[in-house]
Amino acid sequence: MEFIKSPYYRVGRATDLTGRDYYIYRALEILSGLMAWTTIVLIFVASYYYPYQAAIFIIIFDFYWLLKTAYLSIYLRQSWKKIRQSMEIDWEERLENFKYNHIYQMVIFPFYNESPEIVLKSLEALDRARWKNNFMIIVLAGEEKAKDNAHKVFQAVQEKYGKKFKHIVSTVHPASVPGEMAGKGSNIAYAAQQTKIEMLDKNNIKYENVIVSAFDVDTIVYPHYFNCLTWYFLVSDDPYRTSFQPVPVFNNNIWESPAFSRVVAFSGTFWQMIQQERPEKLATFSSHAVCFKALYDMDYWQKNIVSEDSRIYWNAVLAFNGKYKVTPIYYPVSMDVNLASTFWQTAINVYKQQRRWAWGAENFPYIVFGFIKNKGISVFKKISVTFVLVEGLWSWSTNSLIIFLLGWAPIVLGGRKFDQTVIAYNMPILTKYLMVIAMSGLILSALIMISFLPAKPKNTKPWSKFTMVIQWIIIPITIIVFGAIPAIDAQTRLMFKKYMGFWVTPKHRANLKKND
Repeated sequence: MEFIKSPYYRVGRATDLTGRDYYIYRALEILSGLMAWTTIVLIFVASYYYPYQAAIFIIIFDFYWLLKTAYLSIYLRQSWKKIRQSMEIDWEERLENFKYNHIYQMVIFPFYNESPEIVLKSLEALDRARWKNNFMIIVLAGEEKAKDNAHKVFQAVQEKYGKKFKHIVSTVHPASVPGEMAGKGSNIAYAAQQTKIEMLDKNNIKYENVIVSAFDVDTIVYPHYFNCLTWYFLVSDDPYRTSFQPVPVFNNNIWESPAFSRVVAFSGTFWQMIQQERPEKLATFSSHAVCFKALYDMDYWQKNIVSEDSRIYWNAVLAFNGKYKVTPIYYPVSMDVNLASTFWQTAINVYKQQRRWAWGAENFPYIVFGFIKNKGISVFKKISVTFVLVEGLWSWSTNSLIIFLLGWAPIVLGGRKFDQTVIAYNMPILTKYLMVIAMSGLILSALIMISFLPAKPKNTKPWSKFTMVIQWIIIPITIIVFGAIPAIDAQTRLMFKKYMGFWVTPKHRANLKKND
């Protein structure tokens, strides 16, 4: 707990520091972008001067990528199986042997300019959930910069659900607070603090009896989500030092979205499903849950960064000297596929969203710098976590480029002498077969995606379900355009101290009023 009192706990960027600490933090900010660009440049240089060696490296890397894909697909299938099993469990029955009538579910919905209809849909799902409404605390977290819209949302919610839910708290996060960044993190931190004062303290509700679900405003819960979450909370060996991560499934408006947006969205779902099987590498993402006591002890979400959904986990790791974990919950919550009113605006929004997620690279300097300053965490944990983070950042920005684009560099740049070698002749053939084998795994992706599809709207075209399968052939394009490139973009910005602010993803559904 001592680390919370240190000036390093809430560092947002290098410019928050001075002297030697500044230079250490800046070096860490530069590292991810430097690794990405060094890899790309070296492949071109080696392909021109040492084409034979470059070709050998690329072939070996192709084999590595194939094995890695097969390895991860096993995790994906295992996670899928557990999710399906979890959806069939009667979680109310599982809770019968526990005392849980003292547990409150607090749900925080931060919003900016989203329409009341979007928020009402999320509350409609809460009303359908198999949890007592009088033990649910709903927090509507608006922004002063959009206070007119906030009041419209508050009014609409009170009119429809004011009598159904006993505890509804409405907060308006003040604008332009010194030391804060406008964004989700500062908003939900303020909302949690206000709810503590206005609801928990006034009603003598113990912090350790409140489970907080920090949702995006478009999050739709399935009926047994809170029962499932409560069960995991009650069986946890240390629920006050644990976050709980459900599986985010982007399917609310999937039938309305273009193919590339669906593929990108479900690629994110699949990655989270894989991470569920690797809890040692799992951090919180998007909609997640945590006990209010842990939030209070660590001083809520950090207010001066973009990637608050993952940073809250790393805040906890440092605050509690490494004695904190994420427990995977094999139960889904539904969220929106990125969609705008036009095809090209959707493409722009998808890119911006992926770049914002890739800005999670800002966590790397925070974590490693925190490891340097915090002497209460074991050296083994520091080294293992750092290695995982470095490998993840490098893979995100470079792997797909090496596989689908840079693999041809030795043939293009190697010259006539290299063209006449056996390896130059066989390299395209070998690469092609490796890619065909790896791409065959997309069949599993298509099957899993179909299993998560909601019912088709009446006006959906007859062949639309077929497109959900065939669309996966564009994965080599989406993984570069909406994967590697925004990752390099984000890491390069961090490298050159071009710090990003929080970009709010516009919400759009054809069956609701437009809000963008």
